[in-house]
Amino acid sequence: MERIPFTPEGFQRLKAELERLKTVERRDVVKAIEEARAHGDISENAEYEAAKERQAHIEGRIQELSDRLARAEVIEIPKEPPSRVQFGVKVRLLDLDTEEELVYRLVGPYESDVEKGLVSVTSPLGRALIGKEVGEEVEVRTPSGVRHLEILAIEV
Repeated sequence: MERIPFTPEGFQRLKAELERLKTVERRDVVKAIEEARAHGDISENAEYEAAKERQAHIEGRIQELSDRLARAEVIEIPKEPPSRVQFGVKVRLLDLDTEEELVYRLVGPYESDVEKGLVSVTSPLGRALIGKEVGEEVEVRTPSGVRHLEILAIEV
């Protein structure tokens, strides 16, 4: 079984979503189905169909999250900045082509959100940064082209 890396925060977010789906969303959709059934003939009842679709979506998401949690490997973030880039750290970069400064935290694939500065360790950028030190230049092949970056700092 393939393990999935998570930060402690990402793991807790996943657990919270699963708990909310099981305790709140599931109960709400059952109520909606009961109310729609009370309206009579369910064969042409749009409310009933929508509630059943929502129920299927919720149950699918519960299965998906349960699987991820079962395969999760929570990796603690170091207390002090390490000498090399590793999972969980923030990396301050300089884009050598645009002179723009960027900051990303390396996280697991199910936590990534580039707009929030969370980059997966399995992404081209994440793979290129792992193991590098401050001052090193990195060439990253991305779908939008090759980027040249310099590591300015490694932070926790």
